[in-house]
Amino acid sequence: MNPGILSNLWLLPAVPFAAAVVILSLPKSRRKIASGLAIASQVIVLGISIAAFVPTLRTPGFRAVQNFTWFTFGEQTLQLGFVLDPLAAAMLLMISLVGLCIFVFSVGYMADDVNFTRFFAYMSFFSGAMLGVAIANSLLLFFMFWELVGLASYLLIGFWIDRPSAAAAAKKAFITTRIGDMGFFLGMLWLYHGSGTLVFYNDGRGCLEGAGLALLGGSATFIALLIFCGAVGKSGQFPLHVWLPDAMEGPTPVSALIHAATMVAAGVFLVARVYPLFSLGATNGVTSSLTVVVWIGVTTALMAALIAIAQSDIKRILAYSTVSQLGLMMVSLGVGGVAAGIMHLLAHGFFKALLFLGSGSVIHGCHHEQDIRKMGGLRRLMPVTFATYAIGMLALSGVPLFFSGGWSKEEILHATAHWSPSRAPYYLMLAGVVLTALYMTRQMIYVFFGNRRSAAEHAHESPRVMTMPLIVLAIGTVFLSVVLTPAWPWMDDYLTGESAHFSIAELIQPMLFISLVLVGVGIAVGIWLYRKAGEQDRDRAAEVDPLEYAQPAVFRFLANKMWIDELYARTIIAFAWASARLSDWMDRYFWDGLVRGFGAIGQLFGVFTTDMDERCINAGVDETTVGARGLGRLLSGAHSGQIQMYLGVVAVGMLALLLLYAWLA
Repeated sequence: MNPGILSNLWLLPAVPFAAAVVILSLPKSRRKIASGLAIASQVIVLGISIAAFVPTLRTPGFRAVQNFTWFTFGEQTLQLGFVLDPLAAAMLLMISLVGLCIFVFSVGYMADDVNFTRFFAYMSFFSGAMLGVAIANSLLLFFMFWELVGLASYLLIGFWIDRPSAAAAAKKAFITTRIGDMGFFLGMLWLYHGSGTLVFYNDGRGCLEGAGLALLGGSATFIALLIFCGAVGKSGQFPLHVWLPDAMEGPTPVSALIHAATMVAAGVFLVARVYPLFSLGATNGVTSSLTVVVWIGVTTALMAALIAIAQSDIKRILAYSTVSQLGLMMVSLGVGGVAAGIMHLLAHGFFKALLFLGSGSVIHGCHHEQDIRKMGGLRRLMPVTFATYAIGMLALSGVPLFFSGGWSKEEILHATAHWSPSRAPYYLMLAGVVLTALYMTRQMIYVFFGNRRSAAEHAHESPRVMTMPLIVLAIGTVFLSVVLTPAWPWMDDYLTGESAHFSIAELIQPMLFISLVLVGVGIAVGIWLYRKAGEQDRDRAAEVDPLEYAQPAVFRFLANKMWIDELYARTIIAFAWASARLSDWMDRYFWDGLVRGFGAIGQLFGVFTTDMDERCINAGVDETTVGARGLGRLLSGAHSGQIQMYLGVVAVGMLALLLLYAWLA
């Protein structure tokens, strides 16, 4: 390959970071310069990504690394590095292309925002952090960029800082993902302790290569599970999924960037990147850590799909859809379908960005209304948005043939069906396919079909700067179906390092027909349930949902997100508050009282020692000094220098001795 590409991979995060710094230094009035710099940085990044992608096409299983020493302590050397392989190259293309479309869309969507320049600075920072994650060849460098992604998400989710709900959502996202990141950090420390390195690939000595993995032994399972905690947090998996729907408080382009090209994709990418660690010592492709990944993914996928059915906010439906699809990707990774999971991640990046930007177009056209029950009949008022949104809906629902999501989902189902420990995940995923088609059909009917309701009366199509990215993403969604089809499994073979062969017979398989039937059932049930609801007029816009009418308790349970937030509030958060209050009480009354008590004892001892010093010791010394001074004066009188006095004293002494002698005799 061209060595210049590898040695310049650092430009991928550096260019957006530099753009962010420059934009932040601009005054608010320089709106065109700010958006121009941000979009130009994405164009440069896309060009570099294409240049990096080309060499990976030429050699199956291509991998090139560039490692360098960060610093040395004692005899230990800490290395960082960059890696270019099919996994990184595919992610770079998706992030840069989808990110560029979102940036262009944002020019129109955020046109009236007073903090327009700051928005593009944060978006550039977000893009740079995710690009750094994609090319990191060291788990430490990966973790650095990973945390920058978390910081960027905090800034963007809480972008509208004047809204308390946005500030709360930003804090919730930041704190929740930090819980997972703590596990990630501990796993990273354990991995370094066991293998002696955090570099992924280093001429056979990396932590993901034979020599490094051999040093881990039985600890590999626990290390993998700790690292997986980070993926659970970032990719919104149960039980740390609660932050992701609340992230809708940010501007819609932020939602698109988080849910499609960055952040949530990082968790799936992390598991795929360190997959050799998860699969170490596998028996028939099964390990304890991979089994945990499967069941966490299954639980998340089915739970989020059920909750999405009862939501009325157009963005929240898509948010729970993202949670569900990420669970599907985790299932694929857990059962060994790494290529299928990454293919769905790439396809999802395009059609989910399309859907979120499409929802942004709908919100913009409906004057910032987000309740689907107040819309209706928009297909004639917003034809471009409707057509592109329909493509995204069909791709997400899993319709194969012309929509990429159908092929990648079919590959995941195929991999899950052959998982040896249990068939339960496969059947649960089939139920998830039906639910996905159902809630997306419900959303389409409420938003684009039926009668116009209150929010749709003055709706209008979005400007070209917003509709053109929708068209590009729709084309990308359809185009990916060509390279994801089993008839010509180019993407699958590209990721696995094999050579693709065209075979039309691969299209004729039971799984394809099962998928078609399940999607058809979901769409048909959705039409049957919501056709009349979509025809409600303005005065009946708030009428009870058909599912709510049939099962009010179940619908309320799902509409309230299974009360998981409330459960956390009454258990974990309540325990945290109680612990905080107890700590405060202990600090104010117990520890402070203890310190004050010891202080009082010290003061009492000080008073006692002062009295002893002043009244006893000092007084005794003073009196002794006075006595010694008096005695001195007395004795000094005897030393007058008169000889007759001295002789008299001697005479008296002699007389006393004679008397003593006479008495003793």
